[in-house]
Amino acid sequence: MSSNETLVVASKIKAYIKEKGDLKCSAAVFDVLSDKIRAMCDAAIESAKSDKRKTVQDKDF
Repeated sequence: MSSNETLVVASKIKAYIKEKGDLKCSAAVFDVLSDKIRAMCDAAIESAKSDKRKTVQDKDF
């Protein structure tokens, strides 16, 4: 998996923003969201590793 691959489902994000705020969504949003998700996952991975687990769990987020 590429480190700059989109990690979110664009159509779901667009639909959510449209439904919740009656707004459109810029294509750049998906890259920013993916970067934030990567950072959150990296932190969760470190949390699991520091607890000597091989599984990332909800509590790691």
